[in-house]
Amino acid sequence: MSNQRIPEVEIVYEDENCLAVNKPAGIMVHSDGRAKGPFLTDWIIKHYPKALNVGDPMKDKEGNPVDRSGVVHRLDRETSGVLLIAKTAAGHASLKKQFQARTIAKKYIAYVWGEIEENFGLIDRPIGRSSSDFRKYSAQRGAKGVMRVAETYWTRKAVGTWKDEQGKVEKFTFVEAEPKTGRTHQIRVHLNAINHPVVGDILYAPKRPMALGFKRLALHSNTIEFDTLEGKRVKVVAPIPEDFVEASKALEYSTPL
Repeated sequence: MSNQRIPEVEIVYEDENCLAVNKPAGIMVHSDGRAKGPFLTDWIIKHYPKALNVGDPMKDKEGNPVDRSGVVHRLDRETSGVLLIAKTAAGHASLKKQFQARTIAKKYIAYVWGEIEENFGLIDRPIGRSSSDFRKYSAQRGAKGVMRVAETYWTRKAVGTWKDEQGKVEKFTFVEAEPKTGRTHQIRVHLNAINHPVVGDILYAPKRPMALGFKRLALHSNTIEFDTLEGKRVKVVAPIPEDFVEASKALEYSTPL
């Protein structure tokens, strides 16, 4: 467990076997052996000690064990929003099976650079490793390693313009993205592949400045649907973050959700 202060995390759903939290931006789900905490797993162990060691074992690149207590899936450090956590071994097994069967439905919201002209579409591009940066993945020509099938449906919600401090006017699109597969960085990689990178993505669009008042990646896990062990279908919604609300004001329209 990290010795840094454990953050407060909002619970948006809970039953006997799992819970869903609204993960704040800036917090890693679990350690990778390099980054400093605190981690979401610190919060899980503090509040749900029975979840200790629930989940699949994992080791970092140096071979050291990584605490993944309760972890079923992840969100990137700078991505906020709803995340499922297993409280019991039975809960973990059920959620893992649903993720593998792709019956869990996830929807994200994001602000991206430029105007997307179509109302909706599908990005169907396999994802592999970037040939230029070990931290990155790629859905474009030149990607290396195993190319894994990846599909992301998207819907354009709104388009607006924004003027920066130098007076330069840029267009942005507010989108909803639904990944049908769960590849690492999938939404970021796919949107970048169609030349509409997510605002604040310093890894995939390093030459783009921060915009719309964001100080982090403008990506939020908005909803998730899954089945409980009792067979009930549950839809969980994470509140819209304040920086998304402020961005909508900057574009002179209300967030249409």
